[in-house]
Amino acid sequence: MRYSINIGKEQIALAHGYDINASFKDLSAVCDAIRYLKTDRALQVIDGIVKVERPILFNKYNKHMGSRHELGGRKGAFPVKAAREIRLVLLNAVANSRNKGLDEEALYIVHASANKTRIERRSPSKGSLSWGRGMYGLGARVHSDIEYAKVEIGLANPDAPSLTDNMKRLIKIRNPVKAVKSKPQQKPASKPKARAEQAKVEATAKK
Repeated sequence: MRYSINIGKEQIALAHGYDINASFKDLSAVCDAIRYLKTDRALQVIDGIVKVERPILFNKYNKHMGSRHELGGRKGAFPVKAAREIRLVLLNAVANSRNKGLDEEALYIVHASANKTRIERRSPSKGSLSWGRGMYGLGARVHSDIEYAKVEIGLANPDAPSLTDNMKRLIKIRNPVKAVKSKPQQKPASKPKARAEQAKVEATAKK
């Protein structure tokens, strides 16, 4: 299969899912949520969606969608079905990275996309209540479509030479390094206090 990523693929582990029976809009939102994250952190995000514990932001396709206090009042949801499908593709990409000899624990998601592939139009069955209720004796306008989509995921080391400067910059932005707090150094005791303590020690020694 041809992938939509247009950079060198020698040091990138790719995987795809084709004809996924899920909304490509939900799949796109999950891809946006995990793109440029480290692999283990992306799996935590997906598991939070599946367990309905962590909503994700919908920057588009959010008409009539409720706001979430977890997202600071912005619109979001829990696309559980899409998250499960993307989790399978992500685990497949991790397995492909082992075959390429890449360090599994140092990989980041450098490519994640979802696109619509095809739509199957379905009409109501002949015995349904909606049959024959259309205009001028024609069949009903009501129909239920099946939507299929494809997902692509690519994993790579952040130091891979084929990555663009913008990719490396976004990886640093989405994975900030936590500063380690150093322990406060103990101040040396003042000279008068040190002399008093030494005098006490000498007095106890004479006794």
